[in-house]
Amino acid sequence: MALSSLRANKLRTFLTLLGVIIGVLTIIAVVSVIQGLNNYVYTKMSFYGANDFAVSKFSPFISTIKEYTEQLKRKDLTLEEMRIIRTLCRSCELVGASVETTQDLKYGNRSIKNVSIRGVTSVDHMIGSVLELQSGRFFLQDDEDRSRYVCIIGADVADNLFPGLDPIGRWVKIGSQNFQIIGLGQRKGKILGFSQDNYAWIPISTFMKIYGSRRTVTINIHTSSQEAMNRAMEEVRTILRSARKRTYNQPDDFAFQTSETFIQFYKSATSGIYFAMIAISSIALLVGGIVIMNIMLVSVTERTKEIGIRMAVGARRRDILIQFLIESALLSGLGGIIGIILGYTIARVVTATTSLPSSVDPVSILVAILMSTMVGLFFGIYPANQAARLNPVEALRSEQ
Repeated sequence: MALSSLRANKLRTFLTLLGVIIGVLTIIAVVSVIQGLNNYVYTKMSFYGANDFAVSKFSPFISTIKEYTEQLKRKDLTLEEMRIIRTLCRSCELVGASVETTQDLKYGNRSIKNVSIRGVTSVDHMIGSVLELQSGRFFLQDDEDRSRYVCIIGADVADNLFPGLDPIGRWVKIGSQNFQIIGLGQRKGKILGFSQDNYAWIPISTFMKIYGSRRTVTINIHTSSQEAMNRAMEEVRTILRSARKRTYNQPDDFAFQTSETFIQFYKSATSGIYFAMIAISSIALLVGGIVIMNIMLVSVTERTKEIGIRMAVGARRRDILIQFLIESALLSGLGGIIGIILGYTIARVVTATTSLPSSVDPVSILVAILMSTMVGLFFGIYPANQAARLNPVEALRSEQ
């Protein structure tokens, strides 16, 4: 009976559902994208391993111009400080350093622009986001000591400069210098639409020789466990403060970076999206609930005579109450189902067009259906109660 009542007024039913559809659609679309991003953050976007950390001149996330200006005045981290840490830090298993710039690469008549050029030590491929090779070899300590012109390239560089060729042993021009390719990195794919394979690694000593040594480096450190990492961070802090002659009342003039650093920043960034989603969805569901209540009140008025007939043939007040509550819940639940379908569709379209990952959580679907149904029940109580309280005699006398 509830379904036949809704089918009798298709346009009115659809317009009534709009508020609930928009509310549920917002929840499903946003939660799907954020859930997909969560999967990225906890798997692919961990720039450092669970037991690894880095020390840099700048904090990873700067929120104000004043903060940036203050950090700009800090001393650069140097390779000498890396060597001091390597000597004195007992909890550090591997200590390396890296520095980056961008350059164009050329091979024959082919070229690729804005490639990330990273100068690294011979141990950096084992720290943080570990580099795996498809072919070739890693840098040796001798390559670093002798500042050799050798490089390891990413899959994008190989695809663009050496289609159908084996790049190992060939010479590629990085900026104005020729480098021999000794390694090809495993393909990593994209993160949020940005390629992880558009790079070339060179020995850090060669980097400093070409681009100048008066620049800050990032010191990368690997430890054996989470506990060892915490100890190592304290040891590194003490070593650097001592080397830089920082007094006890002066703050650190360097910053630590761990996977947790990026995860915490991500959580703080997405919490605002969650709150905005909740606010928009709540308003939409509230409006949808009010519309459902108004339409149900109109329905009670239109069907007064029907209610009177049902009461005359034995229907109790509870039967009338349940009938209208079912109609209200069904109306709202139907809007929730449509909203889920549209929300999922929008999430998939966003993923296809922007490379933002999406993932639909079955729990969020269940919550959306329950929420939309509860809205219908809550806002249907008053109209259903009005219908149940009608006087049978007066209801039969109605012309509606």
